[in-house]
Amino acid sequence: MPSIQASTLPTRVIGLISGTSVDGIDAALVEITGTDLDLKVELLAGETYPYPADLRERILAVCAGEAISMLELAQIDDAIALAFTQAAQKIQIDHQPATLIGSHGQTVYHRPPKESGVDQKTLGYTLQLGRGDLIAYLTGITTVSNFRAADIAIGGHGAPLVPRVDAFLLSHPQESRCIQNLGGIGNVAYIPPRTDNWLSQIRGWDTGPSNSLLDLAVEHLTAGAKTYDEDGKWAASGTPCYPLVEKWLTQEYFHLPPPKSTGRELFGVAYVHQCFQDAEPYQLSPADMLATLTELTVASIVHSYRTFLPQMPQRVFLCGGGSRNLYLKQRLQLALETIRVVTTDEAGLSADFKEAIAFAVLAHWRQLGIPGNLPTATGAPHEVLLGEIHQV
Repeated sequence: MPSIQASTLPTRVIGLISGTSVDGIDAALVEITGTDLDLKVELLAGETYPYPADLRERILAVCAGEAISMLELAQIDDAIALAFTQAAQKIQIDHQPATLIGSHGQTVYHRPPKESGVDQKTLGYTLQLGRGDLIAYLTGITTVSNFRAADIAIGGHGAPLVPRVDAFLLSHPQESRCIQNLGGIGNVAYIPPRTDNWLSQIRGWDTGPSNSLLDLAVEHLTAGAKTYDEDGKWAASGTPCYPLVEKWLTQEYFHLPPPKSTGRELFGVAYVHQCFQDAEPYQLSPADMLATLTELTVASIVHSYRTFLPQMPQRVFLCGGGSRNLYLKQRLQLALETIRVVTTDEAGLSADFKEAIAFAVLAHWRQLGIPGNLPTATGAPHEVLLGEIHQV
């Protein structure tokens, strides 16, 4: 295993991830130097490669709980690995080749751990498809995959895994910050100023739905003709129904103390169908419905901050697909009042590819023997190496 000192040399790494929105594979080709406070990442290329339509439909069906055979599961696993392989190959075109891949894969199932009695806990379970061994073989590049399993095995949630990366790339000497990812599911990393014991004061958890309900609602309202509301323009033409938002905020998940994690198992097809049923008495227009679901995302984030943070941040940095939803960003800024809401682009880290960049860093750390989880975020009892290494 390489020594920590060797980490000062530049390493070219590909980060790959498809999030809970299942809208495609984000690929980031980066050059990494350093390990923690000296960590530096240069984005050389970033691209999103859409899944073939039929594969996306199969993934969404599995995420929604559709029963499939082991043969079908194997076929989907292989198909995802091939799609990730193609993304890794394409992102390197016209660039010097990478020497390492960090592949998050595609989450199709996530079950958080739960307390099951005095001093007992039922372990969580998570499944990411897209075989790392196959990606390594087909690309000829050492690949790290299955990042969440080790944290879950020792009692953590296996999520969120990005706060440790955020800490070393986006912390500030004097300013407290929240890094809010707006993927299918939203998650936050609270990062205090870099003072004594600052790393132990970082917090992170899944805040709840972000794009998942909005995208499902758009598909429902357009009979599948559209998969998302570009820039939030449709929602912006509507009016939120606040009694509905208040009703939805009584959902138990929003009131669970961190560490906590969630996914489409809760905020998925069944949930959005219930939202539409709840809305029937209010006779909302499609735009009103989207505005109300947007407001749920905003309200759940703000409630999460005010309830569970040690103090409100001085600034909020957005990333993920939802950071491009101008209406969502506007509503969040309004709700957070004087706390400035920007994207991670303003801190020099691509808001579109930050998650892919993070898994490139986690692969870099795994190869160096550096733990990747943050127990204050995942709830694990201690730090652990994340990911399985597939050599070529």
